[in-house]
Amino acid sequence: MSENKEQKLLEDVTKVFMQFGIKSVNMDDLARHLAISKKTLYQYFTDKEDLVYKAVASHCNREDQEIQEICKRGLNAIDEMLEIVQFVTGLLKNIHPSVQYDMQKYHPEAYRALRDNRDRAIFDCMMHNTKKGQKEGYYRKDFNSEVIIKLYIGRMDLIFDQSIFPFEHFTFSDVYREMFRYHIRGIASEKGLEYLEQKLKQKKRNT
Repeated sequence: MSENKEQKLLEDVTKVFMQFGIKSVNMDDLARHLAISKKTLYQYFTDKEDLVYKAVASHCNREDQEIQEICKRGLNAIDEMLEIVQFVTGLLKNIHPSVQYDMQKYHPEAYRALRDNRDRAIFDCMMHNTKKGQKEGYYRKDFNSEVIIKLYIGRMDLIFDQSIFPFEHFTFSDVYREMFRYHIRGIASEKGLEYLEQKLKQKKRNT
């Protein structure tokens, strides 16, 4: 199997995990869903733990690349964040409710890798966006950027906390979208708030 085919296999595996969860899917299930032999899976992955870890790493790399592409488009700070939020909410809509719990409980090494990558990527992206927004006049300058960004990162885990946001009543994407609006309204200047409201009204009219 070429490197490209292996990458495609990891992408397909990730989709299965996102749809059904991780714990409930074994190697036999994966082979059946992907229409390949279990022997093929074991040719490239030593066991399920190895497969989960590599699938997570591949997923993180794709997310990073997508967000970097958004940041290269030269958008203003608020438009950039709106594009990132749209991308992330699209991902969250396809996540099975148990994925976060399954990783944390049964695949802690992969979970730590995901957390480390997520926290680093979010911090770098948000710091870049914050500085841009302050320079453009869309964000206030009278706050500690590092503290605000770390508070934002800390709230990410709450999105998946079923004791706070049970899946029967809240979707991951809806909670994330509200968290973003809460964040952006907290750091925006008057100019930024006016622009944000204009963009949200425009989006509402177009939906």
